[in-house]
Amino acid sequence: MSIPKSLPFLLLSSSIIMLLTSCNSVFIEDSYAASFGGEVINPTSPYILFYKGTEVIDTIPLKEDNTFFKKFDSLAPGLYSFKHEPEYQYVFFDKNDSLMVRINSKDFDESIVFCGKGDEKNNFLMELYLKNESDKEKMFDVFDYGVSKFNAHIDSAYKSNQKFYNSKKEELKWSDEFDVYAKTALDFHYFSKKELYPIFHQLRTGEDIRAKLPKDFYAFRKKINFNNVALSGYSPFVMYLSHMLNNVGSINYHNHYSEVDLSLKTNINKLNITDTLIKNEKVKNTILNNIAFTYLLEDQNMVNNKKFLDTYHKYSTDKSKKNEILKIGNAIQLLKAGNTLPNVNLIDTNGKIVQSNSLIKNKTVLFFWTENASSHLVAAHKKVMAFKLKYPEYQFIAINLDENQSKWTNLLSKYNFDGIDEFRCENFQDLRNKWAITKVHRTIVLNNDATIKNAFVNLFEVTFEDNLK
Repeated sequence: MSIPKSLPFLLLSSSIIMLLTSCNSVFIEDSYAASFGGEVINPTSPYILFYKGTEVIDTIPLKEDNTFFKKFDSLAPGLYSFKHEPEYQYVFFDKNDSLMVRINSKDFDESIVFCGKGDEKNNFLMELYLKNESDKEKMFDVFDYGVSKFNAHIDSAYKSNQKFYNSKKEELKWSDEFDVYAKTALDFHYFSKKELYPIFHQLRTGEDIRAKLPKDFYAFRKKINFNNVALSGYSPFVMYLSHMLNNVGSINYHNHYSEVDLSLKTNINKLNITDTLIKNEKVKNTILNNIAFTYLLEDQNMVNNKKFLDTYHKYSTDKSKKNEILKIGNAIQLLKAGNTLPNVNLIDTNGKIVQSNSLIKNKTVLFFWTENASSHLVAAHKKVMAFKLKYPEYQFIAINLDENQSKWTNLLSKYNFDGIDEFRCENFQDLRNKWAITKVHRTIVLNNDATIKNAFVNLFEVTFEDNLK
């Protein structure tokens, strides 16, 4: 449903309207001054992070009434994003735009409404985003269709969105710079469905449909500028490339490999294709990092991780200290069997900080959990309690990955996990950098001298118990 032009003002508090009114006349025509503000309902943190690409360019605090406001003396026109933990969304600024936004953290995307100078194009972008998200939810059964029916369905949906896009473009007369993102949001959602089709069709029906695809099924690929720097951090473009690489990088003769080896070969194949396809350094590094992080999130095999990272380092030129892949890769090298587990700060249930290495008195199993995965929390603790009875010479340490001490202790009070030592990590980023923790299912097994026996094992693997013998 389109948003009435007057509605945003009716939704905003009087304090925001005063802010908006007061900033309308302060801009000098030849300057690049701009402003960004708004109101957060049900805030989850005391600030808004304002990004250009992956760089935080400002941290804007919330006032007592949960409003925020920032005037920029100079803000280059372009695409930005704002984040209120843990959610984020995009916002586009033309010269001298003064934007206000209303956010409800409990219904983040659906609640966002912009007002002020530059509001209409941003409300269009949000409306198109929500249309695409709604369409995704309806796509699962559509992937079962035969080729002709599938094409007819997605073509019809695309034409409907295209009509919406064309009418808004004509009405709002937006800039060419903004149109790059508007057209990408329109087109790449459609392109992604085509890339996903053969993969999901086979998963759901068992049929390999690729031989039946028309010759021009992927003709649109020829028109894509894979080196467009402006889109290097834009989710519709990055997600499309991920889907496309999953499609073209898949290995058909997969019965020749184990599941972990197939994953390794597929992801190395994706790195190779990325290096061939994308020549712009910034875009290439973005996509390589995306592939690498996704792979490392899935696989925790020491040997395979090294092989994968060797190929990643061959192609990536991103040597920055902020590169998460470099940090994870460096951590993996330190987690070889026989090495001492790097020390991190943990917090006990009384709020006292303790050194992780001071806890290792016997053979030890470290496992992880979070309140956001409640089924895993219960299953992991039950499994560990069973192992505790069978292997009393081991100590079992559970490490919570959440930030809130009281929530953690309150949650623990609801259970009776006898024989398990409970701690919370003081700083998850430090934990991830030193222990290469990228997923909650990771488990680390230590010898009684705090050296590593196996730092890359899953508590729920059939062969996990072999590590305790």
